[in-house]
Amino acid sequence: MLAYIVAQLQMYSLLESDVDVKGHAYETIVGSNLRGDKGQFFTPRNMCHMMVRMVDPSENDVILDPAMGTCGFLVTAMNYVLEKIGDSVDASGRSKTAKQEALIARKREFLSKHIVGIDFDPILVRASKMNMVMNNDGTGQLFHANSLEPFSGFEPKLQKALRLDAADVAANKALQPGHGVTAIMTNPPFGSKIPIEDPAILESFDLGHTWSWSEEDAEWRMEPKLFSSQPPEILFIERCVRLLEPGVGVAALVIPNGILGNPGLGYVRQWILRHAQILGSVDMHPDAFQPNVGVQTSVLVLRRWDREEEAYCKDGTFQDYKMFMAICDHVGHDKRGQTTYVRDDNGYPIVREQTTAVTGKVGSEEESGHTSTERVVDDETIAIADAFLEWRRDQ
Repeated sequence: MLAYIVAQLQMYSLLESDVDVKGHAYETIVGSNLRGDKGQFFTPRNMCHMMVRMVDPSENDVILDPAMGTCGFLVTAMNYVLEKIGDSVDASGRSKTAKQEALIARKREFLSKHIVGIDFDPILVRASKMNMVMNNDGTGQLFHANSLEPFSGFEPKLQKALRLDAADVAANKALQPGHGVTAIMTNPPFGSKIPIEDPAILESFDLGHTWSWSEEDAEWRMEPKLFSSQPPEILFIERCVRLLEPGVGVAALVIPNGILGNPGLGYVRQWILRHAQILGSVDMHPDAFQPNVGVQTSVLVLRRWDREEEAYCKDGTFQDYKMFMAICDHVGHDKRGQTTYVRDDNGYPIVREQTTAVTGKVGSEEESGHTSTERVVDDETIAIADAFLEWRRDQ
């Protein structure tokens, strides 16, 4: 039986298979065992693509997911950048051999030093490493750690991967150009059922302290007293901003809508405005995480202020700038997780023709085009990402 199975599978290459197909298969197999028990839910693949495209990382960026789960964001970002590298090499005009050598060298440099992932669940860390191997890389810097603990609690290898030096660790914040990561995409764990109660952790966060509203100054003021507990998603906002390189680093975060609208959380919004520029806000459809959970979320894209900009905002003076905003009404599936399609005025699905390159013979590099028709998925996420990138280019 084993020989028969091997014979049937040996004609297929996992390394050359489509990334999305492998990712979907992997999450289908491991999903029911790993998601949801600690506020963790896989981010839908289309949201991963949208957020990675909005951040638009390059091979020079240090890319981080501090709550990586099974590595969905890092795999998406990794392949996004690898495609850029491939296009750059193809356009270089060098010989085929020189192109191949350059491609291998640039990929090795990027994969070994520019992908960083952290998760506090050792099972998920092992699952992440397997996911990276399934997606053509086994060298990613994936760490089992608590992303919310003080920087001094990070092991030396993790501090180095995050580009933190002794001064950053002592101050618990990266303040100098050249320190910290430059691209973050993450979906941190949500919920009041998994509160952060450790005083040593809460003490290290501005948002771990209580805040009071001052009518006289019309602003929130941080108090010396700590909260007895805080939901992790609030602390992750501060941690992600602190980990970004000042003036350069950009983060895309999934956050519950309550943070943007709850009057009692005004201090969180004030903290964000004083430490980062809000580049964009995307209100996601309530079905975005269905059928697993019905939480309503937004995607917030932030750039960390540099030291001068942060000092300018510290006394309550807010920067005046434009912001990209969008509402995602269609996410490609309904609340039962069933794929939804674009339909015409008569209710019939709209189809489009596509041409796929296929290899005619096993072991041959010769490809021919195969034309087929497919229904158009009712999904706005990539269109929103493209509109955001166009908006950023115009600013």
